[in-house]
Amino acid sequence: MTGATARTADAPATVAIVDDHEAVRLGLRAACRDAGYDVVAETANVPELLDALGGRACDVVVLDLSLGDGSSVTENVRAVLRTGSAVLVHSIADRVAAVRESLAAGAAGVIPKASPMAAVIGAIATVARGDVLNNVEWASAIEADRDFAKAQLGRRERDVLHLYASGLPLKLVAMQLGIAHSTAREYLDRIRAKYVEVGRPAPTKVDLLRRAVEDGILPGLDAEGGDARR
Repeated sequence: MTGATARTADAPATVAIVDDHEAVRLGLRAACRDAGYDVVAETANVPELLDALGGRACDVVVLDLSLGDGSSVTENVRAVLRTGSAVLVHSIADRVAAVRESLAAGAAGVIPKASPMAAVIGAIATVARGDVLNNVEWASAIEADRDFAKAQLGRRERDVLHLYASGLPLKLVAMQLGIAHSTAREYLDRIRAKYVEVGRPAPTKVDLLRRAVEDGILPGLDAEGGDARR
């Protein structure tokens, strides 16, 4: 689970909503509650959210891409991530540069405001499970932005990333590739360093999974959590 809230397996996922339009907040709150989620906060900006959470995390924060308080996409996403919550960006899909910025900052995915509410709820479910949300908006943001540079990984580094991001412990990655555990660790450190160099840090395993999907090393997941390339 990406969100850091401690809950039992049968407890509802916790969701917070940040949007400077009250009607959007009310609509998302009603839909989330109808879907069985526990809506723990709904605010017009990120500072208000941080106050409402009081240092706690929730599973998913649905964050408006463009807030009217002058804040930047990057600072909003990073501020939410510091709480331990995952970020699902709720966006106007034609703002490709801002969508790319949100993904580079660590958002788990993007869902357009024009999407049916069922698709939004499905995206929340995907992110709440800790899965990567890979959809048309994400792909378009990456393909349209030449600055979204891929890390220049060597063949062995790609092999390590593929296996590790797929879920194998590093020890098993090393065994499968016939290399020492320390060597596998060195490859992993190099992979992370290369992503930092291109402005796409990947400090956690979930971040590495996201980078592997973005760079075509692993197949993406659609909003329902399935393989988007089937």
